[in-house]
Amino acid sequence: MKQIWLIGGTSDSVVIAEELIALGQSLLVTVTTESAIALYPESELITVRVGTLSFSQMVELVKRYGIEGIIDASHPFAVEVSQNAIALSMQLNLPYLRYERPSVTPKADSHTVILDGFDTLINGDYLQQQRVLLTVGYKALSWFRSSHENAMLFARILPAISSLENALAAGFSQKQLIALRPPVSYELEKALCQQWEISLIVTKASGKAGGEDIKQAVAKALDISLIILDRPQLDYPQKTSCMEDCLQWLFEK
Repeated sequence: MKQIWLIGGTSDSVVIAEELIALGQSLLVTVTTESAIALYPESELITVRVGTLSFSQMVELVKRYGIEGIIDASHPFAVEVSQNAIALSMQLNLPYLRYERPSVTPKADSHTVILDGFDTLINGDYLQQQRVLLTVGYKALSWFRSSHENAMLFARILPAISSLENALAAGFSQKQLIALRPPVSYELEKALCQQWEISLIVTKASGKAGGEDIKQAVAKALDISLIILDRPQLDYPQKTSCMEDCLQWLFEK
């Protein structure tokens, strides 16, 4: 079988890795945090590399490991990672498949607003005088530096030093943060909103795996508002939301 590079870090990528290893496929998996290593199965068929990669580092990695195909299962909002992987696949003529978790269709009700991005959110008056729970990832918290002046912001972040450092740099105090690794249950999400007296949840359209459906249910149960930031739109050469397609693609290439 060909040597495959799986761009990981999501729960979806873990399932893909398990399925491919079961078929005897060797994999190079890249993730951005040390804690993510433990999510993947222990096998001599899998090598996990930690750290963010520039385009030139991606080129070096492909050559070093003899990569012959790329499965991009990165987060739906990791735009730069996917853009670089697509450019790399075209430059080196490598087969590329984007796996993107299925989206959740928001239920039309008075609680939910869908926005096209952080610019629209910050430049509008959506956060004004609200008690806001941000579940947008620690890297996005820098968007909210100026919003501390007119809103009470809280954030759920990953239990990692880099997450905490980024949150503190974005103006969040320790009492405004809670570190939890997803998935977060409905009961816990609801209790957290009640504890902090949240009036608005801001999240990304990261699908069921990202707890988007749970946040919708919590917002409705507590009669509070929910803002969903829509996914960035990229022109992927080949894309699927079906796990079986990854296996089929592997044997076609």
